[in-house]
Amino acid sequence: MVLTGRTPARRWLAVAVTALTCSMAVSAAGCTGDGRDGFRPGAADAGDPYVPGRGNGGYDVKNYKLDVRYDPPTDRLTGRATITATATQDLSRFNLDLAGLQVNAVTVDGTRAEHRRADDELVVTPPEGLPRGRPFTVAVDYAGVPTAVTDGELGSGGFLHTADGAVALGQPDSAATWFPVNDHPSDKASYELAVTVPDGLSALSNGVPGPRSSAGGWTTWRWSERTPMASYLSTLVIGDYRVVTGTHAGQPMVTAVAASLPATGGAARSLARTGEIADFLATRFGPYPFDSYGGIVVADDRVGYALETQSRPVYGPAFFTGDRPNLGVVVHELAHQWFGDSVSLSKWGDIWLNEGFASYAEWLWEEHDGGRTAQRNFELQYAATDWSQPSVEPGRERMFGTAVYKRGALAVHALRRTVGDDAFFRILRTWTTERAAGSATTSDLVELAERVADRQLRPLFDAWLVGGAAPTLP
Repeated sequence: MVLTGRTPARRWLAVAVTALTCSMAVSAAGCTGDGRDGFRPGAADAGDPYVPGRGNGGYDVKNYKLDVRYDPPTDRLTGRATITATATQDLSRFNLDLAGLQVNAVTVDGTRAEHRRADDELVVTPPEGLPRGRPFTVAVDYAGVPTAVTDGELGSGGFLHTADGAVALGQPDSAATWFPVNDHPSDKASYELAVTVPDGLSALSNGVPGPRSSAGGWTTWRWSERTPMASYLSTLVIGDYRVVTGTHAGQPMVTAVAASLPATGGAARSLARTGEIADFLATRFGPYPFDSYGGIVVADDRVGYALETQSRPVYGPAFFTGDRPNLGVVVHELAHQWFGDSVSLSKWGDIWLNEGFASYAEWLWEEHDGGRTAQRNFELQYAATDWSQPSVEPGRERMFGTAVYKRGALAVHALRRTVGDDAFFRILRTWTTERAAGSATTSDLVELAERVADRQLRPLFDAWLVGGAAPTLP
């Protein structure tokens, strides 16, 4: 995530009270399906204070298969989500996050299931309990006018209706505005998407493009992301775009720039460097972790940020206001493919693991490209840092603050200076290899770094990430 420039407390309390009540008394009123031979409801919240009410417990999603149709003139979306999951407890019922859209039918393993809405939750009660370890498939038919997220930490996100289509993206949440989902990065899954739009419009998403088909004035675009993906990294961009399809390193490369932006301007010239930048980062971080490359530049000014949507980052128009390329933002979002996308967060309080490494990648690229050295950027940022603000557990209001990005980058370089280049880059490559396609915490990184470097490093991380005073330079 790069910036250019909540859930209400009452709802969070209601969700928490419901979850606590159901866990204390499985036969309590309001806990439909409880008390069946020890089966109990999955949690209605992932328990992450940065995204209260988001995420759910009791199951682990393996795959989302989404078949959606969007009509821009009416702003109406119709869809079927087929979700393959495994119960992680003896499960009497479970929740999915879904904002605003109307649910018409739900089945579990092909049999009609009871369902109801509770604010932005879809509560599903299968005909019989799901034993722990059992795979199951839930299909949800839904429709309606998707909603935007206007009170997010970044501004507008979610499903944004545009003049020629729509843009669906945002952090820390957005997916629940256009499909039912376990909306927390700790539950990653593969994705398959078929999206049908009026002929002449593009429908862009994550992963490898599939065959397109047309009938009756509508075109269906297909995409698949086989590597597990956090839900907030999913995207859907519909509209009039100049799409360039090719290959890089033997894998599909798809870039797209809104047709209303200059054809040879800074946006197109920046995306044209995607493969080159990814190759450079691979020399530092290890092999590129996905089956496709690309990027999308939208024209909607409400998107005042760039987001590392998996395999195909989305960039707001403000990054490309002139003819010159903006390679820094491309470096940042591509670095996230390793740090944040392949190795994702277990909890949002560790967001520096995403942003600190991506910010440090900008320093590496600048040095590689003939600009300031990483050491010089480190010195300048060290002098400018407010050490009262922590990188770890920054608080929801500061989860996209300078301490997360720049102090996080300082900690990365301090690690490099302490252990030396050889051990430092072995730490990075070991991290991206051992944790690939999974989730992790700051403690996981510290433990791995100590193992690879064969020395104690926790005091170093504590001083550079959370200490209240400027650390001693290593």
